[in-house]
Amino acid sequence: MAATLPPPRLLPSGDSAVTVEFSRTIDDDANQRVLALDKALAASPIDGITETVPTYRSLLVHYDPGKIGFDALGEKLLPIAIQPPPPVTRARRWRIPVAYGGEHGIDLEDVAKALDTTPDDIVARHAGGDYKVAMIGFTPGWSYLSGLDKSLHMSRRQSPRLLTPAGTISIGGVQAGIQCLAAPSGWHLLGRTPVRTYQLHRNPTFLTEPGDRVTFFAIDHKAFEELDRAAEAGEIVAEQVIA
Repeated sequence: MAATLPPPRLLPSGDSAVTVEFSRTIDDDANQRVLALDKALAASPIDGITETVPTYRSLLVHYDPGKIGFDALGEKLLPIAIQPPPPVTRARRWRIPVAYGGEHGIDLEDVAKALDTTPDDIVARHAGGDYKVAMIGFTPGWSYLSGLDKSLHMSRRQSPRLLTPAGTISIGGVQAGIQCLAAPSGWHLLGRTPVRTYQLHRNPTFLTEPGDRVTFFAIDHKAFEELDRAAEAGEIVAEQVIA
């Protein structure tokens, strides 16, 4: 698999970070290599690296320029980055409840009309998907998911909303997402989940992490309210299938 991808590029990102770029597009193979490099650096740290940030297609590596320079760091990173990623082993899998449509998914009917189908069909396609958490970003706990059914691929909204609810489950482009906190969004809102992927005073603070697998299942709005109260109290209302 690694041989089919271009060699990674090392790009300076300011004076104390380097981007290891595996692809210029959203790519599951590239994402696997990103996560493999991130895990390799966690297992065998390079002196001078202060933080790593995985994305869909690149790994941002922060470093202390007083301990190591860009060229020296690149010489250490590249041999690790060009290694084929190890076979994918068991990943944590989360089953996440979603209240689709209505006040919780205000774009569901418009998405169905745009794709010339019914809201029930959109829900079935979305809930029937098998997703991978490719990265966390934008706001705390915002989980970007690869694996969206091609039949649900559609451009983002022409007019982004300035505020969308916490817990929004949405699609945009070729991606699906779990939005933890209220925030602006140009994605299409299909539903809401009571699950908090980020909760400051809970252990763990972050529920999902890159490499986790996610599936969704539909709940009614009454069940949403009950689970939302439990989640607000600190309960993890997602179901962990594989530890």
